[in-house]
Amino acid sequence: MRKLIVSTLMSLDGVVGTPERLLSHWDEENKAYAVEELRGCDAFFFGRVTYDVFAARWPSVRNDAFADALNALPKYVASRTLRQPAWEGSIVLPDAAELAALKKQPGKDIMKYGLGEVDRALIERKLIDELRISVVPVVLGAGRHLFEGLPSVALRFAKVKTFTNGILRTSYEVVKE
Repeated sequence: MRKLIVSTLMSLDGVVGTPERLLSHWDEENKAYAVEELRGCDAFFFGRVTYDVFAARWPSVRNDAFADALNALPKYVASRTLRQPAWEGSIVLPDAAELAALKKQPGKDIMKYGLGEVDRALIERKLIDELRISVVPVVLGAGRHLFEGLPSVALRFAKVKTFTNGILRTSYEVVKE
């Protein structure tokens, strides 16, 4: 069975949901690593908010390894209201059961960026298999914190990668009891 990997950026004080405040610390080493991670997947899954942000930016980017990798993947978006996604290769999944069926199909892993409202349903249905958190060495002081408003979930440490710019890429397996 394919894994659903959720990847997110987080400040040192645990703030998520503000990539615009964290990506300024992202460098070529981080970008190359993200491209390699995408190569280990053959599909991308989005919550609606993240999809809208990415769909406004990445389809028009050319000659960029990250954009090329992302644009080449089939993109699935969780939404009950989106009818005609404009981003080429996008398919709307109105129900978490459809993601569960997608995970059962043969193939590589499925990547998802961000940790937000749609993840409540994913956690409750035990659809998330791995959580990857890039801890950016900056203190933001305020904002939504990791898992704020989400149900509890047990995690098992898997690995960590340290980048030369101080970002730590931590990986945790979701414990499904």
